[in-house]
Amino acid sequence: MVAQAQTMQRSRNAEETIISPQVFESLRLLRKQMELLVPEKPLVSSVSLCAILAQAHVLLEDVPGIGKTTFIKSIAKMLGLDFKRVQFTNDVLPSDVIGVEVYNQEKHKFEFHRGPIFTHIVLADELNRASPRTQSALLEAMGEGSVTTEGKSQMLPRPFIVFATQNPNESIGTYPLPESQLDRFAAKIRLDYPSKAKEIEILRVATLDPLSTVPEKLLAMEDLFKTQAALNGVFVADRVLSVAKRVIDASRHAESIKLGISTRGGVSWIRMAKARALLEGRDYVIPDDLIHLAISCLAHRIIPRAGLDNSEAIKNILAQVEVD
Repeated sequence: MVAQAQTMQRSRNAEETIISPQVFESLRLLRKQMELLVPEKPLVSSVSLCAILAQAHVLLEDVPGIGKTTFIKSIAKMLGLDFKRVQFTNDVLPSDVIGVEVYNQEKHKFEFHRGPIFTHIVLADELNRASPRTQSALLEAMGEGSVTTEGKSQMLPRPFIVFATQNPNESIGTYPLPESQLDRFAAKIRLDYPSKAKEIEILRVATLDPLSTVPEKLLAMEDLFKTQAALNGVFVADRVLSVAKRVIDASRHAESIKLGISTRGGVSWIRMAKARALLEGRDYVIPDDLIHLAISCLAHRIIPRAGLDNSEAIKNILAQVEVD
């Protein structure tokens, strides 16, 4: 009976994940172009694209000046989406981000002036420099897809994706994101310094516009919406769900970890795996999708004990848990 029910569910899911070959070809080309931006780090482009398809948000934890802004701007250009960058400092207020009500003397009423968050892709630069109050305003928008001002709810445009950055090597004048807020990011990635050959190439063309060679609108917005909606129809077998559950349980009981993966973290991980399955041309998730994304999606969701790196803790769990 269970097998029959899963077969029927698979059939219904297949109907929901019908995407034209042209859209799949556009996704393939988009992924290829994103990989050219960071040629030595295909995981960075893969995770970023999965997050966009999953309507999720990404935290880039890295040192300044290694191309994070150019990378995100390039993604927005290739998708034909609006992009805005917000530089966070400790004096930035929530109203500076979400907007403010301003009195119009001619109309004798207050009007809402939208802040920079009203765009498709937001680069929240150095988010950990903002005050906790401002951080909360952004994170509320990430979770709800809307902002509230003067008791009124304002819907954000779709799609709405946040790429936030923070420098892990600075602590003066910063407000580190609490674990509960880190948990709202679907993935955390690092660009790191480019290879010797890549950096020489960057220095060679330093006076040129880095976006001049980036192609535009490789995926139509309508096709992006269709692909995002198709995630709901990607099939996840009980066997794959069991793999995810074993990893989640292991993180909660490992002696080397103080705080394990939350249920929300598990749901986000599965959704990202669905996006990866679509990118690979499948309408079903396999364990390899989970493993491919495990460190990026889970490492920032745990608190290891002293002396253990988050990524190493997840690697240890994957080595101990049966994931086939």
